[in-house]
Amino acid sequence: MCLNVGCIPSKTLIHQAELFRSLPALKEMGIAVDLKGFDYKPVFDKSRKAADTLSKGVQFLLKKNKAELITGDAVITGKNEVTLKDGMPPGAAGGKKITGKNIVIATGSRPRIIPGFEFDEDKVLSSTGALMLQKLPKKAIILGAGAIGVEFSHVWSSFGVEVHLVEMMDRILPLEDAEAVQVVARAFQKRGIQMYTGTKAVSMKKSAAGVSVVIADKAGAQKTLDADLILVAIGRTCNTDGIGLEKLGITLEKGFIPVGDYYQTKVPGIFAIGDVVATPLLAHVAFKEGETVAEFIAGKKPHPRLDPLSIPAATYCEPQVASFGLPEWKAKESGIPFAKASFPYRGAGKSVAIEQPDGFVKVIYDPKTKEILGAHIVGAEATELIHELLLARTAELLPEDIATMIHAHPTLSEAVMEAMRTVEGWAIHA
Repeated sequence: MCLNVGCIPSKTLIHQAELFRSLPALKEMGIAVDLKGFDYKPVFDKSRKAADTLSKGVQFLLKKNKAELITGDAVITGKNEVTLKDGMPPGAAGGKKITGKNIVIATGSRPRIIPGFEFDEDKVLSSTGALMLQKLPKKAIILGAGAIGVEFSHVWSSFGVEVHLVEMMDRILPLEDAEAVQVVARAFQKRGIQMYTGTKAVSMKKSAAGVSVVIADKAGAQKTLDADLILVAIGRTCNTDGIGLEKLGITLEKGFIPVGDYYQTKVPGIFAIGDVVATPLLAHVAFKEGETVAEFIAGKKPHPRLDPLSIPAATYCEPQVASFGLPEWKAKESGIPFAKASFPYRGAGKSVAIEQPDGFVKVIYDPKTKEILGAHIVGAEATELIHELLLARTAELLPEDIATMIHAHPTLSEAVMEAMRTVEGWAIHA
């Protein structure tokens, strides 16, 4: 899913959007760009080309490693057996039984539906439908301001779409650091993206002209928004129905397949990974869980579970947001002692040189031991920079180790170094 209708095509769209947003900079250099002939279709085509190229690469690797690929819908019919469903398309092996010592369930997830806002992929889009758009609307409503909603807000507004972003929680990107979110919100506001937080969608009407959505804030005050289409991006639902779990005696817990160490279910020899288990619904999490299961089956000794505080999160808007570990709000809620230090992007010369000075690096750490508990970065290339801090945490380095390490100048990573120097009380450019 990530490769075909997720991470890869969406990041291609984001890259094209950012190229488009750079056109005013060309104008400042005296370069005239005629936008009258702009067509979104080639942007879409590039996203599909990237997905297809990488998909073929995966198929090549499967073949190279002598892994057989069988396409079709299947159901688990026994501890060591999977049966392809009948009624498959011509040429598919419907009814065929496949046996093996182990079964790994990695069926992923699909966009969640809100009653009354069911997808038709015409005027009411899922994230999949949004990726498949070949012509942009003039005006769009996006329900849900998590990573998906925020990223599509970024892409569509970059190409001139009037975007209205609706979020039930008190801020966009509700799982991210509040101060980091403020930086994104200010940037979105400057770009004309209309944000409605603490607000829910009450009802919707479709017409030949588009859609009308009634929204209501926490006080109950209602407002009607009209648009060409609506994108519903309020989360995802596990693909666990119809795959035979009931016959195996596997009962879902809060919609997820319960697993133990090495992602084993209660049935020996059956494993579950990715979006169907109660870990963050992120592609890199699924990749690592798959590696863990494969190594365990192969007789190796991987770590039995991922450390939830070492999982990076990334949102590819502009400015970017990235984080891992303990967020400040959760530390406060849990009563965990912590201290924090932050350093503004504009203190790193590279950010000023590339005209992207908005943002900061924040570190959450133990006030006694100075152990790194978490980190948040908002700004240019945040999704790349976060890994230096994550490496420090996983390698059990202390802020002093990064603070004293030589960083090339000028680089954005100097903001990471200065944040660690702030922890030690001797930041030079603060």
